[in-house]
Amino acid sequence: MQTMKGVVFPGNKQVEIREFPIPVPGPGEVLVQMKASAICRSDMSIYYGNPVVGGAKTGDIIPGHEPAGLVVQTGEGVSSIQVNDRVAVYLAVGCGECSYCKSGYMMFCPAWKCIGFDIHGGDADYIVVPEKMCMKLPDSLSYVAAAVSTDAVGTLYHAQKRLQISGKDTLVIFGMGPMGGAGILVAKAMGATVIAVDMLEERLEMAKELGADHIVNGKTEDVVQKIRELTGHKGADAAVDCSGSPIAENQALDCVRPHGRVAFIGESRETAIRPSDQLIRKQVTLMGSWYFPIHEYEEITEFIVRKKIPVEKLVTHTFALEQAEEAFRLFDERKTEKAVFVW
Repeated sequence: MQTMKGVVFPGNKQVEIREFPIPVPGPGEVLVQMKASAICRSDMSIYYGNPVVGGAKTGDIIPGHEPAGLVVQTGEGVSSIQVNDRVAVYLAVGCGECSYCKSGYMMFCPAWKCIGFDIHGGDADYIVVPEKMCMKLPDSLSYVAAAVSTDAVGTLYHAQKRLQISGKDTLVIFGMGPMGGAGILVAKAMGATVIAVDMLEERLEMAKELGADHIVNGKTEDVVQKIRELTGHKGADAAVDCSGSPIAENQALDCVRPHGRVAFIGESRETAIRPSDQLIRKQVTLMGSWYFPIHEYEEITEFIVRKKIPVEKLVTHTFALEQAEEAFRLFDERKTEKAVFVW
């Protein structure tokens, strides 16, 4: 029996690299040899032992919901994917029959499972996934760029598309982690003027490098007042919160003009807002936005390639799988931003 290495989290910030049998693709499935797998902040929930999505049992499931690799074997009945196809993997596996699955929003399927949480993910040498979860890559997109193009860039593209961001907009992005950074790249490619907000100076410097037009330090400045000054006292056209911080979520609502649009992306269990002032009297549109429908991936990668978006700039560190313990520890300590396992 051939074996592979895979990461598991026994809980309480423990990381183990275990031997697993190399999985065999069943009917409708493909075997993908991993080339890049990105670490995400939501992985930390399993690392600590309290998963934020799905029913991951600590210590059982291989994490990694942002994988990209090379198809090396196909199961019976597979027709749309072939050996040697380069693919990224969609994170949600649905029933395939409900209206949500048929519309491409598999994460709304009542029976959905999340790779890296409910079923084995990409932090291993190989992964078996249904052929319908495989998204083919343009030749010019590297595996590292592909891994980052799913959750990070894809989520921010979908949110800004729904917000109808364009060259006439000033967009404020709160939280300059990898999601916020991806938001800058997408917004600049859509033509918007971008104001980046964070509490950490090094993250704001990174935001500048990624193309933010203005930066605001929430620790030292009155964020809403500063945004008003930068927008000629009109307020921003739109805001996206990637931090999940109740303070930032409120500032996002406060900083936009009448008829402004706001999207919440950062995970947040509870926040108090002031609907009369922040929503009703300004006629503000507020939406939650999460991931993207699978049919949009071709549009996302085409956008990245056509606009020459340097998505690899989001990656601050790469690691071999054998360095998993160090990779997750440094990510947890916020000593890396976007980190990616590469083979």
